[in-house]
Amino acid sequence: MDSPQTTPQVQTIPLSDPAATEAFAATYADTLGPGDVIALTGDLGAGKTLFARSLIRSLGRAVGIDIDHVPSPTFTLVQLYEFANFTLYHFDLYRLEAAHEAWEIGIDEAFSGGVSVIEWADRIEHLLPSHHIRIDLAFGADETARIATVTARVAGRHPR
Repeated sequence: MDSPQTTPQVQTIPLSDPAATEAFAATYADTLGPGDVIALTGDLGAGKTLFARSLIRSLGRAVGIDIDHVPSPTFTLVQLYEFANFTLYHFDLYRLEAAHEAWEIGIDEAFSGGVSVIEWADRIEHLLPSHHIRIDLAFGADETARIATVTARVAGRHPR
C-alpha cells in the first residue's frame, strides 16, 4: 500500500500541437533537482523525444546556454547534459533488450544524484524509483494533437 507521500496524483492535459507539448515540457525546467525522474511513455511518434528535447533546451535557456542540437540517444542509449546543480541524463530505452541492461548504462548513478528523463520508461517500470513523474503521451483528436496523462509520485509536488 502506498504511503501518503507517494500516493499517485493523476492529471490529463490536452496538447493541441507540438508548440503546446514544448510549452508543457518547459514547465518542468524550473522545478527539477537532483534525484528527480521523469518517465516518458507512449507509442512511437507520440512526442516523447519532443518533450525531452524541449525540457533540455528550456533548462539551458534558464542558465543562459543555447542548446541547439539535442540528439535522440536512440543508439547511444544515454546523453548527458551538465548543469550547475545537476547532471541531466537523457535515456532512450527503445533498443534495450532487457531491463537489467539499464544498470550497465548508469541508471543507478542518474537516480542517485542526477535528473533523469527516460524515453520508453515502461521498459524498466519495476526499476523506477517510487518518487517519479510518469508522463504517458498519446495521440489526440487530430494529427498534431497529443494527450499527456501525468502520474506524479513525488512527495510535496503536484502534476502540472
